[in-house]
Amino acid sequence: MEASIGIKFNDFALIASDSQAVFSVLVVKHDCDKIYKLNDHLMMSAGGEPGDAVQFAEFIAKNIQLFRMRSGFELAPKHAATYVQRNLADYLRSRTPYQTNLILAGYDKDTKTPELYWIDYLATVCEVPYAVHGYAQIFTLGLLDKDYRPDMNEEEAVELMKSCIKQIDKRFLGSLQNFHIKKVDANGVTVLPPISVKDFVKE
Repeated sequence: MEASIGIKFNDFALIASDSQAVFSVLVVKHDCDKIYKLNDHLMMSAGGEPGDAVQFAEFIAKNIQLFRMRSGFELAPKHAATYVQRNLADYLRSRTPYQTNLILAGYDKDTKTPELYWIDYLATVCEVPYAVHGYAQIFTLGLLDKDYRPDMNEEEAVELMKSCIKQIDKRFLGSLQNFHIKKVDANGVTVLPPISVKDFVKE
């Protein structure tokens, strides 16, 4: 009943995630931010079992910060994705696996390119141009296949993200009303204005 969408373009990457915290059939919060800033040029959305998602995302964020303090430099997105995968895989083989699905986006300052990684709870990692977690992928992947262009500017990219959220609102049984959206580029992680389905004109 959650939705996270990540899209990579030539100069930046976006992640949007719904803002609901749910327990069973109850909506507990409407303003939950599920996109975590891992370092200045790296962010990650986390969904799944609420306790697992929050605990694992904070564990990764704190350890990446610890690595920067000890080494004096930031992990590149590819290395961060490998670190996340290793930890998920280790816990998967323990008595306390994490039931969380992740989208990791970052900007590599060496290659001057954005990167996007799809990661699931089985520790599968794949670098992709766009990624979706949750039932939302049923409604949005076809749209992204059709309309995505890597050379989109920020305004076009946000409109593409809004188109995906419109499809979720129109076709999904669940009620996902508000989405947080963040951008990562050469200047770092930026919080963009949230997207609310109330702002859409009903078609």
